[in-house]
Amino acid sequence: MKTVNELTPRQVQILKAIIEEYIATAEPVGSDTLEKKYNLGVSPATIRNEMMKLTSMQLLKQVHTSAGRTPTSQALKYYVEHLMKQKDLSVSDEVAVKESMWDYRQQVDKLLREATKTLAQKTKTLALTATKDGDLYYAGAANILSMPEFYDYELTQSVLTSLDEFDFWWHLLEEHGNPFDVILGDEMEGGGRQLSQCSLVYHRFNTPHVSGAIGVVGPSRLNYSYIVPVVRYVGDLITEFGLNW
Repeated sequence: MKTVNELTPRQVQILKAIIEEYIATAEPVGSDTLEKKYNLGVSPATIRNEMMKLTSMQLLKQVHTSAGRTPTSQALKYYVEHLMKQKDLSVSDEVAVKESMWDYRQQVDKLLREATKTLAQKTKTLALTATKDGDLYYAGAANILSMPEFYDYELTQSVLTSLDEFDFWWHLLEEHGNPFDVILGDEMEGGGRQLSQCSLVYHRFNTPHVSGAIGVVGPSRLNYSYIVPVVRYVGDLITEFGLNW
């Protein structure tokens, strides 16, 4: 079986288009949609053939009897690490985020609460912060209810219940020692939580008084190109402010 490193340029192009369409619509993507909306320069038959190959490589999966495909966790991880173009924060966005946290820069607890709240507002998803001291802050839980994936009652219940479980989130972060990472698919399982349809984008912060990670939780099709830089920026601000404590 081929690996992602052996994809042809055409397969990469098609995979990227499918992922970006899926992120935008939350719907399985078919060859006709790709042919009409993306300038791939090949026929629908060729697109279908390549989609079958990508499916055999476990980068796409077919949902029920639909002709469309959705990306697997492996494909989404590959997209974030190699294909995604980050959208830089505008100066006005950076200023707005910094201003919302500025008044709390000398108070650890209030700063972390405000940072979590600001991140939830900016990304329109669920934001959480976990610290080594055993604190868990979250904001924006209601945001997930507008996402189609969370029309699934059991999934929503599992996510909301987990917000009372610091150990689950800290264990997840401890398993991933990177300063920044995207955790999704089977990596989100554990502690009895069935969250394989979800993802966590986090950024660690370290200050003389507190260390931990801040991030967002949402469906596996998060708008990574926007969310990744926002999470990084807020995490870096916590570290920046914390150096003066």
